[in-house]
Amino acid sequence: MTPRTRRRRRALGVLLVCALLVAGGFWAASRFIDGSEILVRERCTAVVGPDSFDLAPDQAANAALIAAVSLDRGLPARAASIGIATAVQESKLRNIDYGDEAGPDSRGLFQQRPTQGWGSEEQVMDPVYAANRFYQELERLVPDFEQVDITVAAQAVQRSAYPDAYADHEPEGRAYASALTGHSPAALNCVLKAPDAPGDAEALVAALEDQLSAVEPSVSRDGRTVTIPATGTRGWALVQWAVAHADRFGVTAASFGGQGWVRADHGWAPATGTDGAVTITLAG
Repeated sequence: MTPRTRRRRRALGVLLVCALLVAGGFWAASRFIDGSEILVRERCTAVVGPDSFDLAPDQAANAALIAAVSLDRGLPARAASIGIATAVQESKLRNIDYGDEAGPDSRGLFQQRPTQGWGSEEQVMDPVYAANRFYQELERLVPDFEQVDITVAAQAVQRSAYPDAYADHEPEGRAYASALTGHSPAALNCVLKAPDAPGDAEALVAALEDQLSAVEPSVSRDGRTVTIPATGTRGWALVQWAVAHADRFGVTAASFGGQGWVRADHGWAPATGTDGAVTITLAG
């Protein structure tokens, strides 16, 4: 073998080793990314027909609260549409503790003003109280709210300086209300990273009972499973409430009506043994 041939073979060997190191680096990097979920963009999406709308997990949880309170009051889904669209405009569905120039004392999901008779600052910062007060005024001021535009109903309650702004959020309000009142099964999905702490069944049950008084949840002995008897649209409302609150309470799965949401799979899939009750599984 000539010196030139030996040099060529050594160069090819070096190139092969380098290629293997690069490939190994890419493999290790991809495994790290998959394991760390670094590319997971956490979000909740409501899909109704051809339209879809994204919210951050905390916003979706507040939308679910607003829908739950409307159900607790025995109101139709239209009320939840109005409530959610209003809160998107007023606070971006966040329980904020500040107002603006037009209402410096405005607070909470609906930017309600203590000086205008909405309640104390502590009360309007309680999302369940705020939602109930909103619906109380909606029922009083717009008894035919099912027949009027969402923006007209919202403005009658809020008396905003920007009365037409609520119209921008009508489609979003309808999509989330349809899912969260149970009229659109498996229409709400949350893409979340794995929980970083055990789930809190007691806190989940307390929040559920605060928002929906007529529920009878039971918790398994190990504290990892919550079961709620339910049928029809109520079951779909409850299971999608659980999905919307999955980030807050460490929910890893929720099932009802032949469908199950699995956090690790980032979506819904057929599930068995899900008739007559909503089953919620929490991280251990």
